[in-house]
Amino acid sequence: MSENMNDKDEHLNVRVVLCAASSYDKKYYFNRTFAGLPDSVKDELHILCVLFTEDIGGIFTIVFTPEGDVEIETQCEEGDLMYDDIGCGLMIKEVRKKKQELFSSLSIYYKVKILHQDPGSLLDQEDEDGVNK
Repeated sequence: MSENMNDKDEHLNVRVVLCAASSYDKKYYFNRTFAGLPDSVKDELHILCVLFTEDIGGIFTIVFTPEGDVEIETQCEEGDLMYDDIGCGLMIKEVRKKKQELFSSLSIYYKVKILHQDPGSLLDQEDEDGVNK
């Protein structure tokens, strides 16, 4: 029985990729686990990922943390002289600011659909966070 609990706990420590794009092979990936998201959200994510890699280069990934928060990750191949390190930091900051509402909604979606958290408590928490800001 403790073996199953460890397996369950192990799953909670995994980062889950929502979507990613690569400037190297010009491909976009969307995790089909999230096919239930509205098409407008899927389109927005697609555009965001592809434009980021077109401007900065490398690989751009949007992931969910084990807690259900949304994070942006970037990486480049070793020796990639076209990857814009400085622009990357600036663009990530801009994306986080402009897409804050989208990322917050995605986080709630993940916490409810995947982590099976109570939607009411999540919305109450969002209201409290909004009041404190």
